[in-house]
Amino acid sequence: MKKRGILNDQLNLLLARLGHGDWVVVADCGLPIPDGIWRIDLALVPGLPSFGDVIRALAEEVAVQRLIVAGEMKAHNPRNLELLRELFPGAELEEVPHEKFKELLMRARAVIRTGEATPYANVILESGVIF
Repeated sequence: MKKRGILNDQLNLLLARLGHGDWVVVADCGLPIPDGIWRIDLALVPGLPSFGDVIRALAEEVAVQRLIVAGEMKAHNPRNLELLRELFPGAELEEVPHEKFKELLMRARAVIRTGEATPYANVILESGVIF
């Protein structure tokens, strides 16, 4: 048994397969996920696990060079936006309209669905390198 870190087998498989520039989406429970995208559904009940719970766990495991969020996040979910800035201080932060964000999902390797039930709690993480 693993002693620490992420225990979910699907998340571990995804993280082990990431290469430089790959995209992973962390999504609230309401974001529509297109057919054909690997969905790792962690949602249990509204609010569990939270966006923050999942993003904190990923920040410990993944090198991230860029974050993409909906521009609406600034006005409607500033707490989670600040959390992203705190957890990924060296990463570029790009804002796009929410409709554009949903179009970009097609490029993602996977979408991790949380139980988060607040608006615009979604981010695309672009994998970086550790060297």
